[in-house]
Amino acid sequence: MTDAETLADLRTAADYQFGAGAGAALFPPADPLTVRRSSGGRPRQVIDGDVDDTPGSSEGDRLVSYGTDGRFTLGLAGGRRVHEAFAAPRHRVVVGEESEPFVREGRNAFAKFVTAADPEDRVCLVDDDDLVVDETDSIFGVGRAELSGAEAEQLGSGVAVKTRDGNPAN
Repeated sequence: MTDAETLADLRTAADYQFGAGAGAALFPPADPLTVRRSSGGRPRQVIDGDVDDTPGSSEGDRLVSYGTDGRFTLGLAGGRRVHEAFAAPRHRVVVGEESEPFVREGRNAFAKFVTAADPEDRVCLVDDDDLVVDETDSIFGVGRAELSGAEAEQLGSGVAVKTRDGNPAN
């Protein structure tokens, strides 16, 4: 299977996981993308740009990893693309400013600091990826949802999002 065919399949999977339009946002047909594969040929990661896989070569930004379960885990670059493709509050968990520096470092976002969350993040979508943003909708982290949107807003304790990638402050 060629990379073009693989990316077409991955677009479909992204639309299923994140909603219509996510596949085109994550993997635009006109953008140069690199598909890294497992030794068996299964796609493992999609990298932004043409990447030379020789040791010591420059790395592109990881958009997503593709798990054996058929689900994506977002990298920060992929999170930015999802952020641009979907208007707030889709796929977002909003945290207060006291939590921001910790999430930027890659630490978890706790329910205690959640001020708003995507109301469509249902219990069945726990374990899907969410964007961690501030009150102005600036993205500073991506990670796996541990609570539904309603639970993240209402509970006063516990991890709301297990942060995978933080966006260090400039």
